[in-house]
Amino acid sequence: MNSIQNNWFTEKSALWEGQSFSMEVKEVLFHEKSDFQDVLVMDTKTYGRVLVLDGCIQCTEKDEFSYQEMMTFVPLTCHPNPKSVLIIGGGDGGVAREVVKYPTVEKVVQCEIDAKVVEVSKKFLPFIASGFESPKLTLNIGDGLDFVSKHKNEFDVIITDSSDPIGPAESLFGEKYYKMCQEALKPGGIICSQGENMWYHSKIIRTMLDFCKTMFPKVSYGYTCIPTYPGGQIGFLLCSKNPDTKFEEPLKELSEEDVENMNLRYYNASIHRAAFILPQFAKKELLN
Repeated sequence: MNSIQNNWFTEKSALWEGQSFSMEVKEVLFHEKSDFQDVLVMDTKTYGRVLVLDGCIQCTEKDEFSYQEMMTFVPLTCHPNPKSVLIIGGGDGGVAREVVKYPTVEKVVQCEIDAKVVEVSKKFLPFIASGFESPKLTLNIGDGLDFVSKHKNEFDVIITDSSDPIGPAESLFGEKYYKMCQEALKPGGIICSQGENMWYHSKIIRTMLDFCKTMFPKVSYGYTCIPTYPGGQIGFLLCSKNPDTKFEEPLKELSEEDVENMNLRYYNASIHRAAFILPQFAKKELLN
């Protein structure tokens, strides 16, 4: 159970059993149950404004960019010419904000199941949600699994920015979803999905890697550092229909000027390469 007591919010979940994470709250800005989940926005002492869904922290003003940028620029820079991008989830708008920056991207389609998350993010997290204002983006409110099933051979890159595999996002971690994504991608297409944490979820990650290898010739797993996610890390699972894809080496290396012009605060070519260097225990549990 998650709660705010004595101006402290505490996050607990069965997905990281036996531990919790707390932050000091200055003010609760919004709290309401949507048709799908509990939605909370609060202003905190250290992390600024924070979006919480079903008691789990989704993004904070202080550290959200590390996740949004890596989920976006790792797959985009590994594709030779990404023009059409599908975002599944991502109702806070952060991934959309980053995708529309990429110069070759012409069309971004986003499917988010919960309209309330989009509405609340626009109101209380406008910088994160700024991608919704781009003319490149078309937003659809609905179930991601259903949406993907109706779009074949249409996208160069699919980014799955989901919450954890409980509640509304559970179906986005299954074999059926990845098969649909494989069919929705154009030849040479790439999918990048939120891939949980190697410290707590190695069995979930290994299962996903194993079934993805039956569908895609190239599959890899990397991670980024983010203080407010469990263990301070979150992973991303990458699959490509192109057997020559090397996720560890970007095809398009962004220069320092590119990084500055796109206002990137975490991603660069060096951190891209480093994201795939796994600690020994993770190599054994995930890759062997």
